[in-house]
Amino acid sequence: MFARLSAALLAISLTAQATQIFSNTGTTSGWDSTNKEHHGTVQQVTNVVYQGPTALKMTQIYDSSYTGRYHSEVVKNNVYKRGDSGFYGFTFRLQDNWQFSPVQTYNIAQFIADFSNTHCDDFMPSSMVWLEGDQLYSRVKYGSVCAQKTTTFANLGTISAGAWHKVEIQATWKSDGTGVYKLWLDGNKVLDKSGIATTVDDDRPFQFRVGLYANGWHDDKTMKGTQGTRSVWYDEIAAGSTFADADPDQW
Repeated sequence: MFARLSAALLAISLTAQATQIFSNTGTTSGWDSTNKEHHGTVQQVTNVVYQGPTALKMTQIYDSSYTGRYHSEVVKNNVYKRGDSGFYGFTFRLQDNWQFSPVQTYNIAQFIADFSNTHCDDFMPSSMVWLEGDQLYSRVKYGSVCAQKTTTFANLGTISAGAWHKVEIQATWKSDGTGVYKLWLDGNKVLDKSGIATTVDDDRPFQFRVGLYANGWHDDKTMKGTQGTRSVWYDEIAAGSTFADADPDQW
């Protein structure tokens, strides 16, 4: 009896300590800003959802005469700064006929800050989550803004078109080699790194952005394949101090 009571009290205590920084159930409201470039769109929809009545549909359209970037994202400010620890989660779904080959990169989430005052970079992402073909990738960035270093984590899992996938990230944001970076895909831990540098040596706050950034179109200066219109749906996006805060199936 005592053991069961102690376990129950511990569970209550852990729940009380949980702090959700923010949550969004697939709506265009509640964000600090929306980043739509060129012909990109961010729409609140009701016909394709993970949970609840709404989700976000992000679309980008390739234009061979355009040399800029292709973001369709929602933005939450001040989600982490160096020294913080947290959990970050979202669900996403690629369009039914998503063309995986030939391989080109499509970013689906990122942490980013404005470093224009350094004269070494402008808006610089630290960690990102993206697709290469049908594989999920992520990364951490460290060092200084003027001497950036990147560690990439490849082939974390296979992504299917037309199906909802769930991602959670745990991070302790350190620049001195004492950081933590873990990632779960569809409930399975696919990355577990500790004792590493996970962010640059700067204390300004980073945004958390989810959405389609067709970075391959910009970086490669061309579109590979024949699919010039790409859509990704997002739902149940959150961040907090515990895994449950970020896992959409627990809040």
